[in-house]
Order: sequence, then C-alpha cells, then structure tokens
Amino acid sequence: MVVDPEHATVNGRTRSPRPQWSHRELADELRTRIRSGVLRPGQRMPTQAKLADEFGVERGAVRQALRILQSERLLTNVSKGSPATVAPDLNLALTGPGAPPQPTMVGLGPRISEAFAQPHVEIEALCLTAVSLTLAIGEPLRQIHAGRLKPAKVDVRVLLPSSDIDLAFPSRVDAPADSRLQRRWLAQRNAQGQVLKHNLLALRATHGIDVHITFRALPFTPPVKLYLLNGSEALFAYYTLTQREAEIGHEQVEMYDAEGTQSMLFAFEQGAGLRDTTFVEQSHLWFNALWETISSELTLTPTS
Repeated sequence: MVVDPEHATVNGRTRSPRPQWSHRELADELRTRIRSGVLRPGQRMPTQAKLADEFGVERGAVRQALRILQSERLLTNVSKGSPATVAPDLNLALTGPGAPPQPTMVGLGPRISEAFAQPHVEIEALCLTAVSLTLAIGEPLRQIHAGRLKPAKVDVRVLLPSSDIDLAFPSRVDAPADSRLQRRWLAQRNAQGQVLKHNLLALRATHGIDVHITFRALPFTPPVKLYLLNGSEALFAYYTLTQREAEIGHEQVEMYDAEGTQSMLFAFEQGAGLRDTTFVEQSHLWFNALWETISSELTLTPTS
C-alpha cells in the first residue's frame, strides 16, 4: 500500500485524515497501541510535538490524553518537558477502560485506597452484605492510623436489601423458602454493616476526621453490585449464582448463592471516554434515585 507522505507518522502508521481528534479519542488510540504492544513497556513515547502533528491537534489535547493514561498507570514521567514513558509493568494499570476486569477483592481494595487519598472521600455502594466493602476499606484505615493518609471528610452511603423481603438468593435448591438461610444472611448483613460503621466512625475520635455513614434498605435482592468513588469512578459487578453445598442447622443442603468477593469487577472512569463518562453519570443517577425513592430507613438490627 502506498502511504501519502502527508499522513505518514513517526510509528509507521497513517495519520487519520479526519480534521480533529478529541483528547479522549487520542487517549483511546494511544491506549490501544500500548495494550497491543505497538508501544512496549519501558519505551519512550513520541514527543508531544510529534503526537500533536500526527493527530492534527493542539499540544494541550495531547497533554490531556497523556494525563488520562498516566492516571491509569499506563504512562510515567508525563510533563511538559521530556517525553512520557510507557509503564514498565502494565499489570499495575488498574483503572481505565483498557484494564481487564478483576475479582472484587483484587480490584476494589486499591481503588478504595486511592479514593482515600483525596481530602473529601465519597463512597456509595449497593451490595448484598457489604463484606467486600468492609474488607476493602481495611487498607486505607491502616494507612490513616499509620499517618500516611488523612482525609478531612468521609461520606459513605450504603444500600442493602431489606430484611422484610424474601431474598431471591441465597436459597435452597429444593426448598426456596427456608427461613434459616434468610436469618443467616441477615446476621451477616448486620455484622458486616456494624463493623464497617464502627471502624469508620472511630476515625472521628482517633484522627478528628469528619465521618458520616448511612445505610438504607432496598425492597429487592440486587442482582449486581455497584461502588461509586469520589464522584468520578463506577465499579460494577454481577452476582453470578452457582449451586453449592452448605451446612445449615447441622444439615447439609444444596443452595443457590453468589460469592460476591469473587465477582468480576468492571471499572468505569469519568473522563476516560464518552462511554465511561456516561456510565459513571448514569450510575450516580440510578443510585440516587433508589436512595431517594423506594429505599427505606435501615438500622443494623435483626428486625430492620
């Protein structure tokens, strides 16, 4: 194929004839080159001037695109001076649409820790028991107690299923209405919520952090889990049901259940592309709508 010299690039690729790229589209293209191996770990990127020339954009758009990739840990040394470098270990790139989904207990903890690095931490969660959230918050709490983190304010809102409903799961295979499963789930929901609340509120007395945590009850069993971090990131996972055996009241029973800590977590980041940004915005609208309409007051007692 004959390449028009006008559209030749520093990487041997053809320059797009389109008149203008947005910084998000530019970030998407560079992310694809990194993920596909065209730009290799540890390799220096083309200069901002060369990238601006290749894509027909201003250097400001290039800098914005590079900052997105830096925030995703795909690039290092992003500045106005020397060219950026592709991250030497791309496995550390935990965020952004190019990152692979990870089990909740692998992916949630680092993102929660990053959220706690901000002066005002805002976490909203919709889940079945709050087990994963309680475990994930443990690391930033340790960093606060060690003096490495100190947010000024922490606001947490959690939506959990109400005890007044018959859960769709966990349930027995042969007798879906077994109340022992409901009682076991309720005890776990309350225990995890109480631990989460106690650990966060303790930050007031020990570190003077302004902490608020609120729970509300949903009138349905959530088929998915959702975490919203600092208004800029949405983490989403499906509760996938499996059949397993468990001991209930000294009896081995077959049940349908979902292991939430192993649910694959998909990350969406505001500013990382139109689809990601829209997903984050719509997730906030959905969460707030549930919170303000059909949810009800929840206290972490056996009767709530």
